[in-house]
Amino acid sequence: MSDKTRKPVAIVDYGMGNLFSVKNACQYVGLEATITVDKKVILDAPAVIVPGVGAFGDAMEDLRRHDLVSVVREYAATGRPLVGICLGMQLLMTESYEFGLHRGLGLIEGDVVGLEAEFGCKVPNIGWSPVYAEPAASWGGSLMAPLANPVHMYFSHSFYARPANDRIVLAKTRFGLREFCSSFSQGNIFGCQFHPERSGSDGLKMYRALAETVK
Repeated sequence: MSDKTRKPVAIVDYGMGNLFSVKNACQYVGLEATITVDKKVILDAPAVIVPGVGAFGDAMEDLRRHDLVSVVREYAATGRPLVGICLGMQLLMTESYEFGLHRGLGLIEGDVVGLEAEFGCKVPNIGWSPVYAEPAASWGGSLMAPLANPVHMYFSHSFYARPANDRIVLAKTRFGLREFCSSFSQGNIFGCQFHPERSGSDGLKMYRALAETVK
């Protein structure tokens, strides 16, 4: 398919955060991308990215307001790549305990919980941290395949996703006295708590890997 006829990757626009940083990263690696709430554009896209910075409940309310909850679920069922970044990763989960109890997209069984005092550090977690593979996990076939293990990535969050199935966890990151899931993969669905678009050359490798999947 030529560049003129290739459909752009859809970046779901629900008013939360780092949309243009994600689009710029896509364009840097030669991946055409559009920021959109258009249902047809999202459903026709070769890949969909759900980014985000902010509160879980507000994000889900915006998705409902744009009538996009069922659209993202329908897209996930197509088998094409669905990528959740930071808050976008958390939205993929069943529910979140951020400022109350909120239902998520329900694509990944599990919940979203806080980096509480038991972690031994003040929140939010902002800055560069090492991301390392789960001993039983392989990054091969995922967007993390091009990366060294461990790799340093940029984080900015106070909550994290906790999948019910440990086998989908690709990577973990230590915060204070404990570690949390910083990346998972289940079928065509990939999520990362860190921001690849803010993580320099290693983050761009992940966008290049995404570009390879939609050629």
